[in-house]
Amino acid sequence: MALVLAIECSTPRATLAVVRDGSPVFEQAFDSDRHHNALLFRPLQQAIECLEGARIDEIVVGTGPGSYSGTRVGIAAAQGVGLVHGCPVAGLSSLLALGLDEGLVVGDARRGSAWWVRLGDGLPQPQLVDRADLEERIDGPVHALEDLSGMNLPDEIEVRPVTPSALALAAAWLGLDDPTRARLRSEPPQPAYLRPPHITEAKKGHPLLRRG
Repeated sequence: MALVLAIECSTPRATLAVVRDGSPVFEQAFDSDRHHNALLFRPLQQAIECLEGARIDEIVVGTGPGSYSGTRVGIAAAQGVGLVHGCPVAGLSSLLALGLDEGLVVGDARRGSAWWVRLGDGLPQPQLVDRADLEERIDGPVHALEDLSGMNLPDEIEVRPVTPSALALAAAWLGLDDPTRARLRSEPPQPAYLRPPHITEAKKGHPLLRRG
């Protein structure tokens, strides 16, 4: 019987789940308050203990968008368990862990921008947009992974809070077709990047720029 471990740490409320042949056998949530590295491993140990010596067949981990440090900790933990159990580790968008068949999800991308994605058509690909242009893309209620009060959206826009879960992530993973799962297994999981990483160039005269 196939055993799947799912790890979802993209928000302060993180979850782990173990699914056997599509049926949940373990699920636990914990409020990390941005301390996933300190709080993840006790629930992870409990999840592995519930297997009673059985080996995990594959691991799926949420890649965000969300907490960059949280997703990195989740990915690192998944890769560690994968090495021990000799099983593949695949990254999957945390937006598929919302358990939504369709809908508009928006979030604050900082630096005066926002991200948005419409669920229901393949793997979600969040897009960056200026906050001033976001309202033009909203045609109904929006789902949000975080508090959007700082974005000053009009009062008439209904914001529905949602939280991803490892159990929903596992269900989404098992619901993908075989070629998509095979492709994702072949790609190293990494946090979702909404924009290229910000890199500061070294100042003139920095030791790293000096020639030996």
